[in-house]
Amino acid sequence: MICPRCDSDTVDLMVQSPVGNVWEVYSCNTCNFSWRSTESEDITDPVKYDKRFKIKPEEIPSLEIIPPIPNLKK
Repeated sequence: MICPRCDSDTVDLMVQSPVGNVWEVYSCNTCNFSWRSTESEDITDPVKYDKRFKIKPEEIPSLEIIPPIPNLKK
């Protein structure tokens, strides 16, 4: 399986529906994108995924880091 966001093949099946095998949730180990199998093709299909939101794996190390959450005030 190919990740819709970064086009890498490092996708893992995270979980399946507990009853009826109705849906799965996948996660990419390269860009941490996750999606459900029941989402529309513009989310699940790498070709149809919105190009404005694509990420190149080689650029991931240079992306901004999310700031840490500060300690709670006492």
